[in-house]
Amino acid sequence: MSTPQASAKRFPDRDEIAAVRDECEPLEAGQSAETTRRIAGRAMARRDMGKLVFLDVVDRTGRIQVICETAKTGEIDVLLGDVVGVGGHPGRARRGEPSLLAESLEVLSRNTQPLPDTFHGLTDVELRYRKRYLDLLVNEETRADFILRSRIVAAVRAYLDGEGFLEVETPVLQPLYGGGSARPFLTHHNELERDLYLRIATELYLKRLIVGGLERVYELGKDFRNEGVSFKHNPEFTMLEWYEAYADYHDTMARIETLVETVARSVLGTTAVQFRGHELELKAPWARVRFTEALEAKGLWTRDEVELRARLTERGVDTENDRDWAQLVDKAFSHFVEPQLIRPTIVHDYPIEISPFARATDDDPTLTERFEFFIGGMELGNAFSEINDAATQQARFDQQAQQLEGEPGDPDYVEALSYGMPPTGGLGLGIDRLVMLLTGRETIRDVVLFPALR
Repeated sequence: MSTPQASAKRFPDRDEIAAVRDECEPLEAGQSAETTRRIAGRAMARRDMGKLVFLDVVDRTGRIQVICETAKTGEIDVLLGDVVGVGGHPGRARRGEPSLLAESLEVLSRNTQPLPDTFHGLTDVELRYRKRYLDLLVNEETRADFILRSRIVAAVRAYLDGEGFLEVETPVLQPLYGGGSARPFLTHHNELERDLYLRIATELYLKRLIVGGLERVYELGKDFRNEGVSFKHNPEFTMLEWYEAYADYHDTMARIETLVETVARSVLGTTAVQFRGHELELKAPWARVRFTEALEAKGLWTRDEVELRARLTERGVDTENDRDWAQLVDKAFSHFVEPQLIRPTIVHDYPIEISPFARATDDDPTLTERFEFFIGGMELGNAFSEINDAATQQARFDQQAQQLEGEPGDPDYVEALSYGMPPTGGLGLGIDRLVMLLTGRETIRDVVLFPALR
């Protein structure tokens, strides 16, 4: 019985295909360079022409033709999908195609499965999500999107680091969940003999760090909400939250405009993007509108619960599961205002009933210094001038306790505030949605490597 040949353990000193293609650019058709380059990647096409074998080899930077003259390389035992390492000279084929003229070739890993159609790519949407490795393998656009996602995250970090923020890490498993209105995932810690929640937000831990004197902090990480799935919702999602001492929501408005503009310029080279059929300009300043004025324009601003329910019902909105005014006004906004906020827009001064952590405005105690920002008819994030008074925060928790699905209280957080927290501006930005915007993808599943599926 024969023993299978062991695959190579490494292929050192390789060059990226994009760099090799660049070396080919100044060469004439049929010309080759004297330099030797080593590339590695997946063989995605093969063409045999007598004593010549042509391979298309792909790595994450691009694709290049490899010309194998079997008199030099020996027989080419390469199948579609095999991972190969090639040494040779950059050049151009007789027809001008940038190529690597192989001097040596070795198979680094065998593919034993049939590949999807490598010309059209993997087109079955469900299969793309379930077998993302195949999607990445055959669809260059998918690879480009996720490389861009990585650059977007790096650019976000670079901006905040440059502004003096400290990146921190807070618990994913929490004894109490907070920082949002959402249904959490529950788990159990055997050693500690206690139930714990997967966090729905990082907010309350980050603000504890402001109390502790870190002044400017941010966290980029996963949050979890045991709720529905939609084009913009995934149960596991990536959020950025930052908190800045001695700032308010006006400062935070300016900062998020600057961050989005800076990131777009960094990764795209422009602030003009196309998203959901719209050509959008991300450059500051963005439009601003008060929450109450946005609803008034739709004939939906009233603090009377019965009246608001009647107006929504007249417009065909099912309100059976909305048990109080807070849920009704949130539904009115999400149904009739949010979808029409196409150009970058900041909606500010939200009702106190749906803003448990935001300070009241100076001119109206029933409204708060809270804003959300929208682009392409989609919310990207949420921000406040934070409550920094312990008694006020406890009163808000008490108010929320009277509402269905209100924010749960957190006594330890209230105690932390009692030591004094500086005036603080805080913000949460959905990274997945920002990536959707900058890649032009219309569903969150296209920008999450392994989305939740049934």
